[in-house]
Amino acid sequence: MENHHIKNIKKELLSDNWYTLNKFSFEYLRPDGTWETQHREAYDRGNGAAILLYNEEKGTVILTRQFRMPTYVNGNEDGMMVEVCAGILEKGNAEQTIKMEVEEETGYQIDEVKKVFESYMSPGSVTEILYFFIGKYEDNMKVGEGGGAEDETENIEVLELKFQEALKMMQTGEIRDAKTIMLLQYAQINKLLGQ
Repeated sequence: MENHHIKNIKKELLSDNWYTLNKFSFEYLRPDGTWETQHREAYDRGNGAAILLYNEEKGTVILTRQFRMPTYVNGNEDGMMVEVCAGILEKGNAEQTIKMEVEEETGYQIDEVKKVFESYMSPGSVTEILYFFIGKYEDNMKVGEGGGAEDETENIEVLELKFQEALKMMQTGEIRDAKTIMLLQYAQINKLLGQ
């Protein structure tokens, strides 16, 4: 990391209860040539991966529905969110992690995934990079019920929806999750389901 506009970085741990929250103090060189002291908090929960599972022949996608407390306390009446399958990277490998998450959350066992892009999801406060994948699924790939890992208290409902229905759910606000919207729009732009 080499940025000559930043110096004297100090890091203070504020919390390491679930993940880590750090406060950074630093000096930043302004365009007028003066240095100013700034303070920022950064939440580090690790990097993650997300995938849109799609079936071109059936014109369907697999999504999940689960309770998300942060949305509940910020105006989501029941706290339920419809999302693509996703998870925090384990051992730093996005492709292996997303295949494992697919089986845990949806019950499908897939062999091939394709990384389509990566993104900082909330760069002003969260360090996470999210790796985005797409993957084809077929009915015969279903090896379990899904629902999430038992030790992670996820309680995930698996949804198989027509792609056009999922797009309408974005428009109506039933789907408000950024990673899901990004992958559904990627599928639409690239005509993955032949629309």
